[in-house]
Amino acid sequence: MDFAFDARTEELRAKLLAFMDEHVHPAEAVADEQRAQLASPWDTPPVVDELKAEARRQGLWNLFLPDAEYGAGLTNLQYAPLAEITGRSPQLAPTALNCAAPDTGNMEVLSQFGDEHQKKQWLEPLLAGEIRSAFAMTEPEVASSDATNITTLIERDGDEYVITGRKWYISGAMNPDCKIFIVMGKTDPEGSDIRRQQSMVLVPRDTPGLEIRRAMQVYGYEDHYHGGHAEVVFDRVRVPASHLIGEEGGGFAIAQARLGPGRIHHCMRLIGMAERAIELMCKRAVARTAFGKPLAQQGVVQEWIADARVAVEQLRLLVLKTAWLMDTVGNKGAHTEIQSIKIATPRTVVDIIDQAVQLHGAGGVSQDFPLAELWAAARTLRLADGPDEVHQRSLARRELKKYL
Repeated sequence: MDFAFDARTEELRAKLLAFMDEHVHPAEAVADEQRAQLASPWDTPPVVDELKAEARRQGLWNLFLPDAEYGAGLTNLQYAPLAEITGRSPQLAPTALNCAAPDTGNMEVLSQFGDEHQKKQWLEPLLAGEIRSAFAMTEPEVASSDATNITTLIERDGDEYVITGRKWYISGAMNPDCKIFIVMGKTDPEGSDIRRQQSMVLVPRDTPGLEIRRAMQVYGYEDHYHGGHAEVVFDRVRVPASHLIGEEGGGFAIAQARLGPGRIHHCMRLIGMAERAIELMCKRAVARTAFGKPLAQQGVVQEWIADARVAVEQLRLLVLKTAWLMDTVGNKGAHTEIQSIKIATPRTVVDIIDQAVQLHGAGGVSQDFPLAELWAAARTLRLADGPDEVHQRSLARRELKKYL
Protein backbone atom coordinates (compact mmCIF):
# COMPACT_ATOMS: atom_id res chain seq x y z
CA MET A 1 0.00 0.00 0.00
CA ASP A 2 1.57 3.24 -1.19
CA PHE A 3 -0.21 6.26 0.25
CA ALA A 4 2.03 8.86 -1.34
CA PHE A 5 -0.01 11.46 -3.21
CA ASP A 6 0.23 11.26 -6.97
CA ALA A 7 0.78 14.34 -9.13
CA ARG A 8 -2.91 15.02 -9.71
CA THR A 9 -3.73 14.75 -6.02
CA GLU A 10 -0.87 17.09 -5.13
CA GLU A 11 -2.08 19.61 -7.69
CA LEU A 12 -5.67 19.49 -6.42
CA ARG A 13 -4.55 19.64 -2.78
CA ALA A 14 -2.56 22.80 -3.46
CA LYS A 15 -5.48 24.42 -5.26
CA LEU A 16 -7.96 23.39 -2.59
CA LEU A 17 -5.79 24.58 0.31
CA ALA A 18 -5.44 27.96 -1.40
CA PHE A 19 -9.19 28.05 -2.06
CA MET A 20 -9.89 27.36 1.61
CA ASP A 21 -7.51 30.09 2.81
CA GLU A 22 -8.49 32.70 0.24
CA HIS A 23 -12.22 32.10 -0.04
CA VAL A 24 -13.83 29.59 2.35
CA HIS A 25 -12.47 30.57 5.77
CA PRO A 26 -13.01 34.31 5.18
CA ALA A 27 -16.58 33.51 4.07
CA GLU A 28 -17.57 31.76 7.31
CA ALA A 29 -18.33 34.95 9.22
CA VAL A 30 -19.81 36.57 6.12
CA ALA A 31 -22.24 33.68 5.64
CA ASP A 32 -23.44 33.98 9.23
CA GLU A 33 -23.98 37.73 8.85
CA GLN A 34 -25.85 37.30 5.57
CA ARG A 35 -28.02 34.53 6.95
CA ALA A 36 -29.20 36.80 9.75
CA GLN A 37 -30.54 39.18 7.08
CA LEU A 38 -32.37 36.59 4.98
CA ALA A 39 -36.15 36.34 4.89
CA SER A 40 -35.91 32.62 5.74
CA PRO A 41 -33.07 30.94 7.68
CA TRP A 42 -33.18 28.17 5.09
CA ASP A 43 -32.36 30.44 2.14
CA THR A 44 -28.81 30.25 0.81
CA PRO A 45 -26.53 33.19 1.72
CA PRO A 46 -25.23 34.93 -1.43
CA VAL A 47 -21.63 34.21 -0.46
CA VAL A 48 -22.28 30.47 -0.80
CA ASP A 49 -23.25 30.91 -4.45
CA GLU A 50 -20.11 33.00 -4.93
CA LEU A 51 -18.01 30.19 -3.46
CA LYS A 52 -19.66 27.64 -5.75
CA ALA A 53 -18.98 29.77 -8.82
CA GLU A 54 -15.34 30.22 -7.85
CA ALA A 55 -14.86 26.52 -7.07
CA ARG A 56 -16.32 25.57 -10.42
CA ARG A 57 -14.11 28.12 -12.19
CA GLN A 58 -11.05 26.56 -10.54
CA GLY A 59 -12.06 23.00 -11.42
CA LEU A 60 -12.77 22.07 -7.80
CA TRP A 61 -16.19 20.62 -8.61
CA ASN A 62 -17.83 17.20 -8.14
CA LEU A 63 -14.53 15.80 -6.89
CA PHE A 64 -16.28 12.94 -5.07
CA LEU A 65 -17.57 11.12 -8.18
CA PRO A 66 -15.12 8.50 -9.48
CA ASP A 67 -17.01 8.25 -12.79
CA ALA A 68 -15.23 10.68 -15.11
CA GLU A 69 -18.41 11.04 -17.17
CA TYR A 70 -20.09 12.82 -14.27
CA GLY A 71 -17.34 13.90 -11.88
CA ALA A 72 -13.61 14.42 -11.54
CA GLY A 73 -12.80 10.76 -12.10
CA LEU A 74 -10.76 10.52 -8.90
CA THR A 75 -10.20 7.30 -7.03
CA ASN A 76 -11.18 7.09 -3.38
CA LEU A 77 -7.50 7.28 -2.47
CA GLN A 78 -7.12 10.48 -4.49
CA TYR A 79 -10.26 12.03 -3.06
CA ALA A 80 -9.50 11.18 0.59
CA PRO A 81 -7.02 14.00 1.31
CA LEU A 82 -9.26 16.48 -0.51
CA ALA A 83 -12.32 15.55 1.55
CA GLU A 84 -10.20 15.90 4.67
CA ILE A 85 -9.39 19.49 3.74
CA THR A 86 -13.08 20.32 3.25
CA GLY A 87 -13.79 18.92 6.71
CA ARG A 88 -12.00 21.92 8.20
CA SER A 89 -15.06 23.98 7.26
CA PRO A 90 -17.83 21.37 7.06
CA GLN A 91 -20.66 23.87 6.74
CA LEU A 92 -19.28 25.69 3.70
CA ALA A 93 -16.54 23.79 1.90
CA PRO A 94 -18.40 20.61 0.82
CA THR A 95 -21.32 22.68 -0.47
CA ALA A 96 -18.98 25.05 -2.29
CA LEU A 97 -17.44 22.10 -4.15
CA ASN A 98 -20.80 20.39 -4.79
CA CYS A 99 -19.53 17.57 -2.59
CA ALA A 100 -22.03 17.81 0.27
CA ALA A 101 -24.28 15.09 1.62
CA PRO A 102 -26.99 14.05 0.95
CA ASP A 103 -26.53 15.23 -2.65
CA THR A 104 -23.35 13.19 -3.08
CA GLY A 105 -25.05 9.91 -2.22
CA ASN A 106 -28.09 10.76 -4.32
CA MET A 107 -25.91 11.59 -7.33
CA GLU A 108 -24.11 8.28 -6.89
CA VAL A 109 -27.44 6.43 -6.80
CA LEU A 110 -28.72 8.17 -9.93
CA SER A 111 -25.45 7.73 -11.83
CA GLN A 112 -25.31 3.99 -11.00
CA PHE A 113 -28.98 2.97 -10.97
CA GLY A 114 -30.98 5.72 -12.66
CA ASP A 115 -32.31 5.38 -16.19
CA GLU A 116 -31.53 7.91 -18.89
CA HIS A 117 -34.64 9.99 -18.25
CA GLN A 118 -33.98 10.13 -14.50
CA LYS A 119 -30.40 11.17 -15.13
CA LYS A 120 -31.47 13.89 -17.54
CA GLN A 121 -34.19 15.28 -15.27
CA TRP A 122 -32.49 15.06 -11.88
CA LEU A 123 -28.83 14.01 -12.05
CA GLU A 124 -27.75 16.70 -14.50
CA PRO A 125 -29.09 19.66 -12.47
CA LEU A 126 -27.61 18.13 -9.31
CA LEU A 127 -24.23 17.82 -10.99
CA ALA A 128 -24.50 21.44 -12.07
CA GLY A 129 -25.36 22.54 -8.53
CA GLU A 130 -28.63 24.05 -9.74
CA ILE A 131 -30.79 22.10 -7.27
CA ARG A 132 -30.42 20.21 -4.00
CA SER A 133 -31.92 16.87 -2.95
CA ALA A 134 -32.89 14.73 0.05
CA PHE A 135 -32.74 11.04 0.95
CA ALA A 136 -35.76 9.82 2.91
CA MET A 137 -35.23 6.58 4.81
CA THR A 138 -35.17 7.14 8.60
CA GLU A 139 -38.50 6.85 10.42
CA PRO A 140 -39.46 7.94 13.96
CA GLU A 141 -41.66 4.96 14.81
CA VAL A 142 -39.20 2.12 14.15
CA ALA A 143 -35.53 1.39 14.79
CA SER A 144 -34.25 2.58 11.44
CA SER A 145 -30.75 1.32 12.22
CA ASP A 146 -32.26 -1.90 10.86
CA ALA A 147 -33.43 -0.77 7.41
CA THR A 148 -35.71 -3.79 7.10
CA ASN A 149 -37.90 -2.21 9.81
CA ILE A 150 -39.11 0.72 7.74
CA THR A 151 -42.87 0.91 7.39
CA THR A 152 -43.43 3.46 4.61
CA LEU A 153 -45.53 1.80 1.90
CA ILE A 154 -44.92 2.17 -1.83
CA GLU A 155 -47.94 0.56 -3.50
CA ARG A 156 -48.42 0.03 -7.20
CA ASP A 157 -51.66 1.43 -8.59
CA GLY A 158 -51.80 1.08 -12.37
CA ASP A 159 -49.15 3.32 -13.88
CA GLU A 160 -48.39 4.99 -10.56
CA TYR A 161 -46.88 4.32 -7.16
CA VAL A 162 -48.65 5.56 -4.04
CA ILE A 163 -46.39 6.43 -1.10
CA THR A 164 -47.66 6.58 2.49
CA GLY A 165 -45.43 7.07 5.50
CA ARG A 166 -43.67 9.39 7.91
CA LYS A 167 -39.94 10.11 7.87
CA TRP A 168 -37.67 12.29 9.99
CA TYR A 169 -34.14 13.65 10.06
CA ILE A 170 -34.36 13.92 6.30
CA SER A 171 -31.25 15.95 5.55
CA GLY A 172 -31.53 18.76 3.04
CA ALA A 173 -35.32 18.88 2.98
CA MET A 174 -35.66 22.35 4.51
CA ASN A 175 -33.60 23.98 1.76
CA PRO A 176 -35.93 25.64 -0.79
CA ASP A 177 -33.53 24.48 -3.51
CA CYS A 178 -34.27 20.84 -2.57
CA LYS A 179 -36.37 19.74 -5.55
CA ILE A 180 -36.24 15.93 -5.40
CA PHE A 181 -36.49 13.22 -2.73
CA ILE A 182 -35.24 9.67 -3.02
CA VAL A 183 -37.69 7.77 -0.85
CA MET A 184 -37.14 4.25 0.49
CA GLY A 185 -40.20 2.21 1.37
CA LYS A 186 -41.71 -1.25 1.06
CA THR A 187 -43.24 -2.43 -2.19
CA ASP A 188 -43.54 -6.03 -0.92
CA PRO A 189 -44.02 -5.87 2.89
CA GLU A 190 -45.03 -9.53 3.09
CA GLY A 191 -42.16 -10.85 0.94
CA SER A 192 -40.26 -13.86 2.25
CA ASP A 193 -36.87 -12.18 1.73
CA ILE A 194 -36.79 -9.20 4.09
CA ARG A 195 -34.01 -7.61 2.01
CA ARG A 196 -36.12 -7.66 -1.13
CA GLN A 197 -39.16 -5.93 0.34
CA GLN A 198 -37.83 -2.39 -0.17
CA SER A 199 -37.67 -0.14 -3.22
CA MET A 200 -36.63 3.44 -3.95
CA VAL A 201 -38.67 6.00 -5.84
CA LEU A 202 -38.12 9.59 -6.90
CA VAL A 203 -40.61 12.09 -5.47
CA PRO A 204 -40.49 15.73 -6.62
CA ARG A 205 -40.84 18.20 -3.76
CA ASP A 206 -43.99 19.80 -5.17
CA THR A 207 -45.90 16.51 -5.42
CA PRO A 208 -49.35 16.74 -3.74
CA GLY A 209 -49.42 14.96 -0.38
CA LEU A 210 -45.75 15.61 0.45
CA GLU A 211 -45.63 17.75 3.59
CA ILE A 212 -42.49 19.20 5.17
CA ARG A 213 -43.83 19.20 8.72
CA ARG A 214 -41.00 20.72 10.77
CA ALA A 215 -37.24 21.15 11.07
CA MET A 216 -35.47 18.78 13.45
CA GLN A 217 -32.68 20.13 15.63
CA VAL A 218 -29.39 18.37 16.32
CA TYR A 219 -28.14 19.23 19.82
CA GLY A 220 -29.96 22.53 19.48
CA TYR A 221 -28.48 23.33 16.06
CA GLU A 222 -30.36 23.60 12.79
CA ASP A 223 -28.01 22.73 9.96
CA HIS A 224 -28.94 25.64 7.74
CA TYR A 225 -26.09 25.29 5.26
CA HIS A 226 -26.99 21.74 4.27
CA GLY A 227 -30.72 22.34 4.29
CA GLY A 228 -31.51 21.15 7.78
CA HIS A 229 -33.10 17.89 8.87
CA ALA A 230 -36.86 17.68 8.40
CA GLU A 231 -39.81 15.60 9.47
CA VAL A 232 -41.63 14.73 6.24
CA VAL A 233 -45.06 13.13 5.78
CA PHE A 234 -46.09 11.31 2.61
CA ASP A 235 -49.89 11.20 2.54
CA ARG A 236 -50.84 8.96 -0.39
CA VAL A 237 -48.31 10.70 -2.61
CA ARG A 238 -48.64 9.61 -6.23
CA VAL A 239 -45.75 9.45 -8.69
CA PRO A 240 -45.46 7.79 -12.11
CA ALA A 241 -44.20 4.21 -12.09
CA SER A 242 -41.25 5.45 -14.14
CA HIS A 243 -39.97 7.13 -10.96
CA LEU A 244 -38.88 3.76 -9.58
CA ILE A 245 -35.07 3.60 -9.30
CA GLY A 246 -33.76 0.30 -10.59
CA GLU A 247 -36.15 -2.57 -9.94
CA GLU A 248 -38.78 -3.39 -7.35
CA GLY A 249 -37.11 -5.04 -4.38
CA GLY A 250 -33.76 -3.44 -5.15
CA GLY A 251 -33.94 -0.70 -2.54
CA PHE A 252 -31.91 -2.42 0.16
CA ALA A 253 -29.06 -3.24 -2.23
CA ILE A 254 -29.06 0.33 -3.57
CA ALA A 255 -28.93 1.66 -0.01
CA GLN A 256 -25.90 -0.49 0.77
CA ALA A 257 -24.17 0.69 -2.39
CA ARG A 258 -24.92 4.28 -1.41
CA LEU A 259 -23.71 3.95 2.17
CA GLY A 260 -20.21 2.58 1.47
CA PRO A 261 -18.86 5.74 -0.19
CA GLY A 262 -20.93 7.93 2.13
CA ARG A 263 -19.33 6.44 5.22
CA ILE A 264 -15.79 6.96 3.99
CA HIS A 265 -16.59 10.53 2.90
CA HIS A 266 -17.86 11.30 6.40
CA CYS A 267 -14.73 9.84 7.97
CA MET A 268 -12.45 11.79 5.65
CA ARG A 269 -14.15 15.04 6.58
CA LEU A 270 -14.12 14.13 10.27
CA ILE A 271 -10.33 13.98 10.19
CA GLY A 272 -10.32 17.51 8.80
CA MET A 273 -12.60 18.56 11.67
CA ALA A 274 -10.15 17.03 14.13
CA GLU A 275 -7.26 18.87 12.50
CA ARG A 276 -9.06 22.17 12.90
CA ALA A 277 -9.79 21.37 16.53
CA ILE A 278 -6.09 20.63 17.15
CA GLU A 279 -5.12 23.88 15.43
CA LEU A 280 -7.54 25.85 17.60
CA MET A 281 -6.31 23.99 20.68
CA CYS A 282 -2.68 24.89 19.98
CA LYS A 283 -3.45 28.54 19.26
CA ARG A 284 -5.43 28.80 22.48
CA ALA A 285 -2.73 27.06 24.50
CA VAL A 286 0.02 29.49 23.49
CA ALA A 287 -2.21 32.56 23.83
CA ARG A 288 -3.69 31.98 27.31
CA THR A 289 -2.08 32.03 30.75
CA ALA A 290 -3.44 30.30 33.85
CA PHE A 291 -1.85 29.81 37.26
CA GLY A 292 1.25 31.71 36.32
CA LYS A 293 2.22 30.10 33.02
CA PRO A 294 0.87 29.60 29.48
CA LEU A 295 -1.59 26.77 29.02
CA ALA A 296 0.89 25.31 26.53
CA GLN A 297 3.21 24.58 29.46
CA GLN A 298 0.56 22.75 31.47
CA GLY A 299 1.24 19.03 31.45
CA VAL A 300 -2.37 17.96 30.91
CA VAL A 301 -2.70 20.26 27.89
CA GLN A 302 0.47 18.85 26.36
CA GLU A 303 -0.93 15.34 26.85
CA TRP A 304 -4.19 16.31 25.11
CA ILE A 305 -2.35 17.73 22.11
CA ALA A 306 0.08 14.82 21.84
CA ASP A 307 -2.66 12.20 22.15
CA ALA A 308 -4.79 14.04 19.60
CA ARG A 309 -1.95 14.06 17.07
CA VAL A 310 -1.29 10.34 17.53
CA ALA A 311 -4.99 9.51 17.19
CA VAL A 312 -5.44 11.55 14.01
CA GLU A 313 -2.41 9.95 12.36
CA GLN A 314 -3.76 6.50 13.21
CA LEU A 315 -7.21 7.32 11.86
CA ARG A 316 -5.82 8.80 8.66
CA LEU A 317 -3.84 5.64 7.91
CA LEU A 318 -6.90 3.45 8.48
CA VAL A 319 -9.08 5.67 6.28
CA LEU A 320 -6.44 5.70 3.52
CA LYS A 321 -6.17 1.91 3.71
CA THR A 322 -9.94 1.69 3.39
CA ALA A 323 -9.92 4.02 0.38
CA TRP A 324 -7.18 1.95 -1.24
CA LEU A 325 -9.11 -1.29 -0.68
CA MET A 326 -12.30 0.22 -2.10
CA ASP A 327 -10.34 1.14 -5.21
CA THR A 328 -8.60 -2.22 -5.56
CA VAL A 329 -11.05 -4.88 -4.32
CA GLY A 330 -14.34 -2.96 -4.20
CA ASN A 331 -16.68 -1.96 -1.41
CA LYS A 332 -17.46 -5.56 -0.45
CA GLY A 333 -13.77 -6.38 -0.17
CA ALA A 334 -13.32 -3.34 2.08
CA HIS A 335 -16.35 -4.14 4.23
CA THR A 336 -14.40 -4.74 7.45
CA GLU A 337 -12.36 -1.57 7.03
CA ILE A 338 -15.41 0.56 6.17
CA GLN A 339 -17.05 -0.58 9.38
CA SER A 340 -13.84 -0.06 11.34
CA ILE A 341 -13.44 3.56 10.28
CA LYS A 342 -17.13 4.24 10.90
CA ILE A 343 -16.72 2.98 14.47
CA ALA A 344 -13.36 4.56 15.27
CA THR A 345 -13.41 7.93 13.52
CA PRO A 346 -16.49 9.70 14.93
CA ARG A 347 -15.80 8.39 18.43
CA THR A 348 -12.18 9.59 18.42
CA VAL A 349 -12.90 12.93 16.77
CA VAL A 350 -15.65 13.67 19.31
CA ASP A 351 -13.07 13.20 22.08
CA ILE A 352 -10.55 15.48 20.37
CA ILE A 353 -13.08 18.24 19.80
CA ASP A 354 -14.31 17.84 23.38
CA GLN A 355 -10.80 18.46 24.68
CA ALA A 356 -10.52 21.52 22.46
CA VAL A 357 -13.81 22.78 23.94
CA GLN A 358 -12.43 22.20 27.44
CA LEU A 359 -9.29 24.17 26.64
CA HIS A 360 -11.37 27.12 25.39
CA GLY A 361 -13.51 27.23 28.52
CA ALA A 362 -16.72 29.20 28.08
CA GLY A 363 -15.58 30.17 24.58
CA GLY A 364 -15.62 26.51 23.58
CA VAL A 365 -19.36 26.20 24.03
CA SER A 366 -20.10 29.62 22.53
CA GLN A 367 -20.90 30.74 19.01
CA ASP A 368 -17.59 32.65 18.85
CA PHE A 369 -15.69 29.48 17.98
CA PRO A 370 -16.73 26.62 15.67
CA LEU A 371 -16.02 23.93 18.26
CA ALA A 372 -19.51 23.42 19.70
CA GLU A 373 -20.98 23.06 16.23
CA LEU A 374 -18.16 20.73 15.17
CA TRP A 375 -18.78 18.60 18.27
CA ALA A 376 -22.50 18.33 17.51
CA ALA A 377 -21.77 17.30 13.92
CA ALA A 378 -19.18 14.70 14.92
CA ARG A 379 -21.36 13.27 17.69
CA THR A 380 -24.28 12.95 15.28
CA LEU A 381 -22.13 10.84 12.98
CA ARG A 382 -22.01 8.17 15.67
CA LEU A 383 -25.66 7.65 14.65
CA ALA A 384 -25.83 8.65 10.99
CA ASP A 385 -25.18 5.98 8.34
CA GLY A 386 -25.61 3.31 11.01
CA PRO A 387 -24.94 3.68 14.76
CA ASP A 388 -21.72 2.38 16.30
CA GLU A 389 -23.42 -0.68 17.74
CA VAL A 390 -24.72 -1.89 14.37
CA HIS A 391 -21.23 -1.76 12.88
CA GLN A 392 -19.71 -3.39 15.97
CA ARG A 393 -22.27 -6.21 15.77
CA SER A 394 -21.55 -6.86 12.12
CA LEU A 395 -17.79 -6.59 12.52
CA ALA A 396 -17.75 -8.95 15.50
CA ARG A 397 -19.80 -11.51 13.58
CA ARG A 398 -17.35 -11.35 10.72
CA GLU A 399 -14.43 -11.95 13.08
CA LEU A 400 -16.17 -14.75 14.98
CA LYS A 401 -17.10 -16.51 11.74
CA LYS A 402 -13.41 -17.37 11.24
CA TYR A 403 -13.56 -19.59 14.30
CA LEU A 404 -16.93 -21.31 13.83
